[in-house]
Amino acid sequence: MAIASESAITPNVLGMTQTAVGRKLMLGVGIAAVVAMMAAVWMWSQKPDYRVLFSNFSDRDGGAIVASLQQLNIPYKFAEGGSAILVPADHVYDARLKLASQGLPKGGNVGFELMENQKLGVSQFLEQVNFQRALEGELARSIQSVAAVQAARVHLALPKSSVFVRDLQKPTASVLLNLNQGRTLDPQQVSAIVHLVASSVPDLPAKNVTVVDQSGNLLSNSDRIAGSNGLDPSQLKYVQELQQSIVRRIESIITPIVGPNNVRAEATADVDFSRVEQAAETYKPNQTPEATTVRSQQTSESKSTNGSIQAAGVPGALSNQPQPNAAAPINGAPAANAAAGTNAEAAPSNMQKDVTVNYEVDKTIRYVQQPMVGLKRLSVAVVVNHRQEIGKDGKPVSRPLSDAEKTQITDLVKEAMGYNKERGDSLNVVNSPFAVPEKEKIAEVPVWKQPEALSMAKDTGKYLLAGLVLLYLFFKFLKPMLARLAAPAVQTAPRQMDDDDAIVSLGGSKPMLSGPRAYEDNLSAAKQLAKQDPKVVANVVKSWMGSNE
Repeated sequence: MAIASESAITPNVLGMTQTAVGRKLMLGVGIAAVVAMMAAVWMWSQKPDYRVLFSNFSDRDGGAIVASLQQLNIPYKFAEGGSAILVPADHVYDARLKLASQGLPKGGNVGFELMENQKLGVSQFLEQVNFQRALEGELARSIQSVAAVQAARVHLALPKSSVFVRDLQKPTASVLLNLNQGRTLDPQQVSAIVHLVASSVPDLPAKNVTVVDQSGNLLSNSDRIAGSNGLDPSQLKYVQELQQSIVRRIESIITPIVGPNNVRAEATADVDFSRVEQAAETYKPNQTPEATTVRSQQTSESKSTNGSIQAAGVPGALSNQPQPNAAAPINGAPAANAAAGTNAEAAPSNMQKDVTVNYEVDKTIRYVQQPMVGLKRLSVAVVVNHRQEIGKDGKPVSRPLSDAEKTQITDLVKEAMGYNKERGDSLNVVNSPFAVPEKEKIAEVPVWKQPEALSMAKDTGKYLLAGLVLLYLFFKFLKPMLARLAAPAVQTAPRQMDDDDAIVSLGGSKPMLSGPRAYEDNLSAAKQLAKQDPKVVANVVKSWMGSNE
């Protein structure tokens, strides 16, 4: 009977072993699936938050940026529509600095690097076009360095050179500015851009430069730049700096006396920017002849006689002959008398002499040039707050300044502003309590509406959800599977069985225990059953014997 029992139990043990292997295989597959799900949840929780690296870039810059990110091993992706490049939040600033060192993005403007790729056989017209494009790109890059300018485009109209002066034309330029959101350019900045472009192009006057913003507003209007009073930006800036300097000096010297935030000052300066040039020519009164200088002198003389001149001499041919040699007379008296008579007859009766003398004119020529900047008048107004003191009851009390204190403050202000009575300066010091502004009640933003709180809640919720899912998968599926896989074979507790249960148990239809000691355990369980209920065992043996017959 023992041999029959062993032959009946052995096939059942082999079946149970195969069933245990299949169960272990299914448990391994289930454990792998659960571990894969947990890994997927963990990777989802660690997925980086992508932020915008660059947006509104040209296709050329986009390709260069993507190539650089690949070289730097920085993950990236495109936003919807491809209008922006996104990178992990912890790589945004690092990537921007590294790309900026490579000159990216270039903003779509091509500079003088365009001239580096010149090919042989290029026509002169194409060279001129490339040079103009390069010059426009360099100017646009320079203008974009202004903080308020996001992007800029420059268009140059360069006329052809001509040998005829009357056909010469001045170049013109147009600048289109795309300003940052909420930023504007003051007249001085517009003037600086105009002069930058005009100084970069030969023979380009500043009046031929037009500056327009992205809204179509004309920024380079000469009246707007120069101001309504005809002052240029540098002059307006000088006046503003002068007034601010006076205000700072006044407040800095009065604040230690009355305390901070207890004095306000304003100054108005009337500055004369006119330039005056004066030329004077002064003549002195007539001087004595001895003290004068002769410039030129002219003398003329004339003689005339009364009546006609009578003929003298011997008539005839001898009067036409040359005179003989003179001979000394024996007696000189008659000859002298004769000469005297002749001179008396020939003496003139009228004589005239004219003398003209020109003297130098004494004069003084004086040129006077006054300085361009001159302060004509200065007006200053100062308001001082009442003194804040602690009263007898311990509460703060406000009291006005005394006359001595006001006089002291007035004298200090005069010294600080450079008061000049002859110039017409005016000063007014007022002591009055300051109005305390009402504190503006700022509505507190709820926590759920604060961006920082939303971001923190989003991250916290993501990690919390991932943790809950991981815990659920671990305790619900993974841990029981691992326990079943690692647990040793468990013996079933003996119980009272009827005949059918015993037949099923011993006949092998019911799954038996498996493991290294499965056969010994099953045999021990059968012996224990036979001791507890021999009747059932006898019926089982009887059924075996009947089946063998």
